[in-house]
Amino acid sequence: MNLSTRHLISEQQNERTRHIDEKSTEDILRLINEEDHRVPEVVKACIPAIALAVDAIVAGLKQGGRLIYIGAGTSGRLGILDASECPPTYGTDPGQVIGIIAGGERAIRHPVEGMEDDEESGRQEVERLHPGPRDVVVGIAASGRTPYVLAAMKRARELGATVVGISNNSPSAMREAASIMIEAVVGPEVVLGSTRMKAGTAQKLILNMLTTASMIRIGKVYDNLMVDMQTSNRKLVERGKRLIEMATGADRETVERAYLEADGHVKTAIIMVLLNAGADEARDLLLRTDGYIRKAIELAGAGGS
Repeated sequence: MNLSTRHLISEQQNERTRHIDEKSTEDILRLINEEDHRVPEVVKACIPAIALAVDAIVAGLKQGGRLIYIGAGTSGRLGILDASECPPTYGTDPGQVIGIIAGGERAIRHPVEGMEDDEESGRQEVERLHPGPRDVVVGIAASGRTPYVLAAMKRARELGATVVGISNNSPSAMREAASIMIEAVVGPEVVLGSTRMKAGTAQKLILNMLTTASMIRIGKVYDNLMVDMQTSNRKLVERGKRLIEMATGADRETVERAYLEADGHVKTAIIMVLLNAGADEARDLLLRTDGYIRKAIELAGAGGS
């Protein structure tokens, strides 16, 4: 594999930010901001490919599969960040959305740059997770040709997983390994080589879309409320009660009673209030409808049959 970066768009000099070292602080910040404004439109153009990835993730999660991010450096850290937010935000099992970074836990906080070239490590990391047809493995690399990530993607595909690539260059070497390719070409960075900036921003936006849309599609959102959250501290307990109030329009006393009887499970409490049902009935309805509040309400309206 040719590892030269000369041809990569992300590694070209940005003509719009030439002589930035001669600018005032405000002018530097305006240039950065102007470049950042270009990112959402690039991501917008990728929505058809992102939608394919979301549909694959949803299909896998519904069958008990996993979403596995794998990257090196900034890309790996972004994957870990997105994965780590899913349990508290959507109540997912910690093993359902996983983030893997070249170099392991040390690389989350410290640079372990040499590990991105370790193809064997990438393959072994994937084999350790035993991905299969129900799993979606997402490789993330601004260059689109990081050896660790490419090797992991290829091995995941050999093992039967659906493989998604996220790159900031096109055409990308990832295409060979990916069944779904997302190429968000944001162009040269403000400072040559600093792909933690526009490329990283594009990756973060895409990862936000992948998990948020997937969680909506599997029933973890009612209206636009994150009703499957974990109420694991005082702030989140209050947020959970507020969500019940917003979803039902009930008074505080009713909300407090439902929350307690539902053992702090927001979805159950919402069903209880909306249907004037007991906790056991609400849990049964959610169980029978795979956790979808709207389907639970429809089932109750149909007589529970």
